[in-house]
Amino acid sequence: MIKKKIFPRLLALNAALLMAGCSMIPTYQRPAAPVADAFPGYASATQSAPSAALDAPAAASVAWQDFFSDARLKGLIEQSLANNRDLRVAVLNIEQARAQYQIRRADQLPTVNGVLTGSRAPGANGGASSLYNVGLTVTAYELDFFGRVASLKEAALAQYLASEEGRKTVQISLIAAVANAYLSVLADEELLGITRQTLATRQESVRLSRLRFDNGVTSELDFQQAESLLQAAQVAYAQQQRQRALDENALTLLVGQPLAPGMLPSATAGQTVALAQFAPMLDVPAGLPSGLLVNRPDIRQAEQQLLAAHANIGAARAAFFPRISLTVGAGSASSQLSELTKSGSWGWTLAPQLLLPIFDAGRNIAGLDSAKVGRDIAVAQYEKAIQTAFREVADALATRATLADQLQAQQRQANAEAVRFKLSNLRYQNGVASYLDLLDAQRSLFAAQQAVVQTRLAQLQSQVTLYKALGGGWKEALPAALAATQQAAVMAAAPGASAPAR
Repeated sequence: MIKKKIFPRLLALNAALLMAGCSMIPTYQRPAAPVADAFPGYASATQSAPSAALDAPAAASVAWQDFFSDARLKGLIEQSLANNRDLRVAVLNIEQARAQYQIRRADQLPTVNGVLTGSRAPGANGGASSLYNVGLTVTAYELDFFGRVASLKEAALAQYLASEEGRKTVQISLIAAVANAYLSVLADEELLGITRQTLATRQESVRLSRLRFDNGVTSELDFQQAESLLQAAQVAYAQQQRQRALDENALTLLVGQPLAPGMLPSATAGQTVALAQFAPMLDVPAGLPSGLLVNRPDIRQAEQQLLAAHANIGAARAAFFPRISLTVGAGSASSQLSELTKSGSWGWTLAPQLLLPIFDAGRNIAGLDSAKVGRDIAVAQYEKAIQTAFREVADALATRATLADQLQAQQRQANAEAVRFKLSNLRYQNGVASYLDLLDAQRSLFAAQQAVVQTRLAQLQSQVTLYKALGGGWKEALPAALAATQQAAVMAAAPGASAPAR
């Protein structure tokens, strides 16, 4: 009766002592953002902006399905989210971090094992004695009075949450990379179309120049100049074909599988290819730097790593204090294996152990110093993440503000060059202008048309970059395979998985 009452009381006392354990994790205070209060030129822009623009949704609240309107691009993004290996690695990193967190969380509870042992030793009268034991045992369970195990669990939890934010960062980057690669392929197709038209025009010019030269109307100089321009167009066409193939290969790698027929438009297949006809993307306003702290997953990832570093300091501090462990066993013992289940063989053991650090050659001090330096490194990385995010948004805003004007001016220049080429051709046909003037107008028109396509590509890609820099692109349902993995991870970590105190 006494034994049956004592064992439950010991377990209750153990639980009470465990709950009374203290934490030595330093109080966390979010470092101040080492950036300006507003983006360069943003304050003045918001004052003069119409109310409709200011009421536009923030980028982080706009799912990529709403931001992109092009059906082909949406299909490519969906395939990349399902098949891209970098995103798959990011999801598996979450699984690994979750398993590490579960290991640390399990350290807070005793591990109960079933034990069956047998021993045989020489007896007092020259014979041999046997002893058999069977029962349950808890070996070296640490009573976490000073929060060492709890601190390690909090560090593992922060790392787990950081891996989830890392997955979101990878997804945002993947969506932006697929969109930019798709736009590059469209630009390549449009440039190829322009070059094919230029080639046809220059081949006709070479034919006419050859005819005039053979009839003695013009000199060989005019013919060689026309031939030179034709070969220059051939060079440009070969370069653009190579770039088109490279961009398609890059897009295939991002998607993670071979592209299905019809996923990319092609002028050779009779499809109209022009960036000017690309479905417009939703315009999103820029937020303030304080908004970046909420919307950018990479900044939240850096903050979770900073919280993990704080928790490691708590574990390092707890190492200076006594470590109390408990070994408990309960079962039956007998000299005969067949008598283990008989009455009267029941017994239990209780073996507490107190380990007090006295001399460790500075190991604990070095461990605490290392944890503090790790915290300082995490602070610097967190501040650098904010500065990087601020610079990316500022660059995207500056690019968006100037590319619109540049594109308009470039289009006007291309229109002027087209009129110039038409007039130069008329003047040459009527003998007023030289053939050199006609070839120069033809060359300038080709360069101006290429510049328009390249500037329009830069403008569209800058919209994608701004959307990415503002933290948009991850608020949507994952593909079925990834969603199942993520749901299992969250459900497994849910019990007791409270975030560290902010």
